[in-house]
Amino acid sequence: MTLRAFTDGASRGNPGESGIGVVVKDEKGRIVLTFHGYIGLSTNNKAEYAALIALLERMRAIRCDRLIIHTDSELLVRQLSGRYKVRDAGLKSLHRKAATLLSAQSFATEVRHIPREENRDADRLANQAIDTKASAGSSSLPGRFHLEP
Repeated sequence: MTLRAFTDGASRGNPGESGIGVVVKDEKGRIVLTFHGYIGLSTNNKAEYAALIALLERMRAIRCDRLIIHTDSELLVRQLSGRYKVRDAGLKSLHRKAATLLSAQSFATEVRHIPREENRDADRLANQAIDTKASAGSSSLPGRFHLEP
């Protein structure tokens, strides 16, 4: 089974109050997992990585053959593909963690860039997290998310 995930990190200010939002859909477009979380003060790029890392950590409990991850962060996609170097010291550890989690999954993964307009649901959840300052909640799985530097 192939799942499609949509991730987004939002920051009001750069740095500023930040949140993450994730939506995972099955092959028929049905939502199988959503969650969002407030991550405190962060940059937008760190929030984008935080959303990806949170997704990959949650995916350990979900079975699939393939996960296609959609994000509107061109920087994230290009850094993970090796097209861009990770120069920012604050992103290096997040990049390393994301790359490690991607390679450790028991299923095939792919990270794709999509236009912001195609990522509205994840964006709405990330902004909802900032508005409510809610820790990561899920309609499908229990758990919390904590952003590490």
